[in-house]
Amino acid sequence: MKCPFCEANDSRVVDTRPVDAGIRRRRECNTCYRRFTTYEQVTGITPFVVKSDGRREEFDRQKLLSGVRKACAKRPIPGEDIEDLVAHIEDNLLGSGRTEISSKEIGQMTLERLRDLDEVAYIRFASVYLAFRDLESMKKEVEKLLERR
Repeated sequence: MKCPFCEANDSRVVDTRPVDAGIRRRRECNTCYRRFTTYEQVTGITPFVVKSDGRREEFDRQKLLSGVRKACAKRPIPGEDIEDLVAHIEDNLLGSGRTEISSKEIGQMTLERLRDLDEVAYIRFASVYLAFRDLESMKKEVEKLLERR
C-alpha cells in the first residue's frame, strides 16, 4: 500500500476492523512512520453490457439509476424505492457471475420491477426502452398493463 504522505510502498497493518461495507485497516508507513487508514471492499466482477448494435460497455449503475429516475419523475415514488429497484437489479447482475449481459435483459428486469412499482413510470420507461414506433404499439402496451390488473 502506497503511503499518502511520502509515497513509499512499504507499510504495515496496525489495526483491522470490520465496517459496514468491508474492512477498515489502520496502517503505519515503514519509511516516514505516519499512520493512515484504508478501506477495503469486496466487489464482484462488473459485467459488460452488450448493446443492440454489438458494442460493449461496463455496467454503469448511475446510468440505470438516471433512466429509472427520469421514468419516475413527478410520480409519488419515494427515492428509497427507486434506489432499492436499482440495487436489486445491480445485485442480480453482480451475483450472476456473468461477464456479459445484454442491454435487453437489463431493460426487461427494469420493466418488471417498474411494473410493480408504478404503472405510469413503467409506460414512460417502456416508451424509451421498447421504442414504440407509433401510438398503436403504445396503446397495446397500456392494454396489456390494464389486463394484468
